[in-house]
Amino acid sequence: MFEILFSKVEDKIKLSDIEKDICKSLFSPKKLRKRQYILQHDDICKNLVFVEKGILRSYSVDSKGNEHILQFAPEGWWISDVYSFLTGEAAVYNIEAIEDSELLLISRSSLDELYERVPKFERYFRLLSQANMVATHRRLTASLSDSADEKYLRLLSAYPNIVARVPQHMIASYLGITPETLSRVRKRIVS
Repeated sequence: MFEILFSKVEDKIKLSDIEKDICKSLFSPKKLRKRQYILQHDDICKNLVFVEKGILRSYSVDSKGNEHILQFAPEGWWISDVYSFLTGEAAVYNIEAIEDSELLLISRSSLDELYERVPKFERYFRLLSQANMVATHRRLTASLSDSADEKYLRLLSAYPNIVARVPQHMIASYLGITPETLSRVRKRIVS
């Protein structure tokens, strides 16, 4: 455990062995079975979650019972209800394992301690936040203006092996299209 986390972190900042040990002491490992939740709507999000193995999804459910997937988080990705995590208010999203998963969790107080004891982690999370803002803006623009084919190709670019790991109805939900439309898109792109 921690191999993928340190690999991703060291893409942005370099850590000494002592800094890695501090980091290890502040994260809590957790295993989730397929379809098990790490967060449910209206709970308070107490952790940022890093995926070492498996894949999670973040989604909301509208008043008609339709799911709207915001994010998939395969190995090497972070996932959370950031608003709830930062404000202590009720979560808007559910976060569920799509596969059996191995996670690393860090609480708000442990994150603050990590920033204090290893200040370069503030840079790491700032860089992540900036990348997330760019990705969010691109996704919003794409959802408003891209065709279903373009959305699907963008998904494949962001999540290269997602089609083999995630049910098609979830992919359709993420793209904001029906499963039938997704089926037609896939046929066009494969041809």
